[in-house]
Amino acid sequence: MYAAISKFIKSPIYPFYEWGLVRALDFSKTPHHVGVILDGNRRWAKANPNHSDRHGHKAGANKIIEFLGWCDQAEVRVVTLWLLSTDNFKRSSTEIEELLQIIGLTVDELTATGRWNIKAVGALDLLPDWLRQKLRDLKPIREDGVEVNIAVSYGGRREIVDAVKSYLDSAQSAGRTLAQAKSELSTEDISQFLYTAGQPDPELLIRTSGEQRLGGFMLWQSASSELYFCEAYWPDFRRVDFLRALRAYSLRQRRFGS
Repeated sequence: MYAAISKFIKSPIYPFYEWGLVRALDFSKTPHHVGVILDGNRRWAKANPNHSDRHGHKAGANKIIEFLGWCDQAEVRVVTLWLLSTDNFKRSSTEIEELLQIIGLTVDELTATGRWNIKAVGALDLLPDWLRQKLRDLKPIREDGVEVNIAVSYGGRREIVDAVKSYLDSAQSAGRTLAQAKSELSTEDISQFLYTAGQPDPELLIRTSGEQRLGGFMLWQSASSELYFCEAYWPDFRRVDFLRALRAYSLRQRRFGS
């Protein structure tokens, strides 16, 4: 009851609070790349009567276009959204099938807007043929706007393993021996074969639902990332929550590991 009353009181105030946050933000310090762990869809469903896990996943998917609009306004250039991890395949086959169908529809909706370049990142070989082909057929549709990475069947460890394998394949194609490839291997080489190769590493990583861990998200790329954890479940994530994350980022003195 207290939470409901508090929400009712705060709702009319939030537009003014958002306005104050926007005025206080220094958009020259906006992160170029923001990664988001879209967590809490199932817990959101359990917290809302008569909602199934499917309703939670769909509510989370519906939030994505709204969120990308906020990124446009904040002049973020790259967004990586973690929709499905490799570990999620341990769930029931029924839930996974429903989730994959929702992801497919979400990709179609994002593409239909014509607003962003959509790219799939992850171990696509683990996906069913219909979704794998849909994701592989994605092509850039504009020269500007936010680049959106849809992380599907994604795991940070798997990404690093795949990068090393790709590096070794490239070395072999170039006629180098294993000993040569090993002696010449550098961190820059690994970066060139990551799923996000050619994009800046994320300066800011956001996780919703109150969990305070990355869970394997962008393990390589997040070495110098600032982390922001939000209590709200992803379907309840608001523009004011995003602005708070940007404010927290802008106030931090980035030391890049020093």
